Amino acid sequence: MNDKGNDRPPRSRRTATKLVTAGRDPRSQYGFVNPPVYHASTVLYPNAEDFLAHRARYQYGRRGTPTTEALELALAELEGPQCAGVSLLPSGLAAISAALLSVVRAGDHVLITDSAYGPTRNFCGQILSRLGVTSSFYDPGIGGGIAELMQPNTRAVYLESPGSLSFEMQDVAAIAKAAHAKGALVLMDNTWATPLFFRPLDHGVDLVIQAGTKYIGGHSDIMLGTVSANAATVAELKNTVRLTGLCEGPDDVYLALRGLRTLGVRLDRHYQSSIAVARWLEGRPEVLRMLHPALPSHPGHALWKRDFTGASGLFSMVLKPVPKQAYHAFVDTLELFGIGASWGGYESLAIPFDCTPLRTATRWEPGGPTVRFHIGLEAVEDLIADLERGFAALAAAT
Repeated sequence: MNDKGNDRPPRSRRTATKLVTAGRDPRSQYGFVNPPVYHASTVLYPNAEDFLAHRARYQYGRRGTPTTEALELALAELEGPQCAGVSLLPSGLAAISAALLSVVRAGDHVLITDSAYGPTRNFCGQILSRLGVTSSFYDPGIGGGIAELMQPNTRAVYLESPGSLSFEMQDVAAIAKAAHAKGALVLMDNTWATPLFFRPLDHGVDLVIQAGTKYIGGHSDIMLGTVSANAATVAELKNTVRLTGLCEGPDDVYLALRGLRTLGVRLDRHYQSSIAVARWLEGRPEVLRMLHPALPSHPGHALWKRDFTGASGLFSMVLKPVPKQAYHAFVDTLELFGIGASWGGYESLAIPFDCTPLRTATRWEPGGPTVRFHIGLEAVEDLIADLERGFAALAAAT
């Protein structure tokens, strides 16, 4: 599916080039640059024998089209040589659900980081539990000490590094090594970094999840999830997705392919802008501390620096204690920061949050009110000016 006539094999290309070339073949598309969008359900067979033998590259729209294959191949190339295949799902949560369902059976136990995305916890507690799968949570900073929490029936360990609200970093390689030594598989939500800044399969992870809704799409207008699998897990992943009937819409896949082509330049901008804004916030007298792994002040900075090649636009801030009305006034006054769920689009966002109800293995004691930011593609100077207005409103309401 890659461009023909190139002397260098795809794996020798740098990431920026892969983002442009992976998963497409203009020569097979009559010269058109982008793969066509196949709106498909029925696939016609040439004869009864081929139909009965399922002898066709594409058998039914739900089971894949040239459009979905193009995105799967492109993502697999970005994930690196350990990737044996990618499955596309209709949302990030659907990707999380499919990945977990593909590895657990009744009677199994799953260990989940205490900093996990809230709906991940809900799926384990409300759906997996019905299927006879138990879950428990662990301190995200445990590292290789995860071995002490492993039970004889522990089938999987679930990571998210950094956590999507509290931004604890995890020692992925140490956890993977300890989990594999006990016979468990390792799953990781890598939406924050994408494979451009961190490739979990290279560090021992078996299944890598992304909410393609976020940075892959990049424009806050699609719903998509992806799961990338190594050789040990790809067959069961594909089978689970097929049996559950999960599939994604062709238009969202096309928009994801389009977003993928600019992912590198967008992430670089998110990275540079988020660092600039986070450093400015860290110097504000109203701020108690920043939760941004790329800042030297972050407790997990050494892990981030060791394993990651960049940071996305998402981080959190802890304010010094102020009345609730002042906390809300800060967020409500912002004009360039929308108040809304999700992130990864071109626009900046700011949401108040509290992790206390989510924690069971650790205590959430930040020391003050917390705000999560997503830094978009606006001018940093304008974002800082907007934040200054927010701090003025905070002071006036204190």
